[in-house]
Amino acid sequence: MDQTYYTTIRDLEQRGVDEDYINGWAGGYLRNPQREEQRLTERYEAGYADGSAGNTDSA
Repeated sequence: MDQTYYTTIRDLEQRGVDEDYINGWAGGYLRNPQREEQRLTERYEAGYADGSAGNTDSA
């Protein structure tokens, strides 16, 4: 893990960002496979897309 990961997660938590977004961001940033279809939410998918791109635009 690099420092960007930890810094971004801490920042998102301090800002009160939705937990689904944070989980999605972490998964996308780490290039993990997405959740199974039944558990996907719009917030998770937005976080996953942002994490894959390395930003927090949708937070």
